[in-house]
Amino acid sequence: KLVSYQVAKLLYDVTVRFVDRYIRAGSRTSDQMEQAARSGERNIAEGSKISATTKKLELNLTSVARASLDELRLDYESFLKHRKLPLWAPMDPRRKELSNARCKDPDEVARWIKALWEREKDERIAAPEGPRTARTPRTVKDKAFAEISANAGQTLCKIAIHLIDKQVESLARAFEKDGGFSERLHKVRSELKAQRRGD
Repeated sequence: KLVSYQVAKLLYDVTVRFVDRYIRAGSRTSDQMEQAARSGERNIAEGSKISATTKKLELNLTSVARASLDELRLDYESFLKHRKLPLWAPMDPRRKELSNARCKDPDEVARWIKALWEREKDERIAAPEGPRTARTPRTVKDKAFAEISANAGQTLCKIAIHLIDKQVESLARAFEKDGGFSERLHKVRSELKAQRRGD
């Protein structure tokens, strides 16, 4: 039910497709991006499962998820940089549009990307070609889809990280106040031992 998990799961599915289409199979980057996305999703899920038992471990696992998704964000940014494709500015309206689309699965993200291309294609086709490298996609359409797809992945990373940051703040407050079952049990045992020593 966690929104952070839902976004991280979507991001994992989107990343698997992105890697399959744009990253050389068997490369270190391919494996790294998939593993980072998977780690983000799985660590949120594992942390949530053990929430009632130990808040400390839940907090640790959620923090690992955040670190993994931040690593994935940097991979999307590197993809754009190495291919001389623009990284959308923080306040680019396309970021908000993707967030507001509330895509539920990678097919919905793909349809959003296609719709954005359709809206922008005349402007993109008319624009002069920038410098090419061996890694630059060949056609205007390929280039646009690579740019939009990578920026969509990077945007989903930022959304997930923001949600996790809020979650971690909430978990830290809860842990400081009450702890989880294990922490409370430890406290009770410590108090009992202290009482026995006092007797």
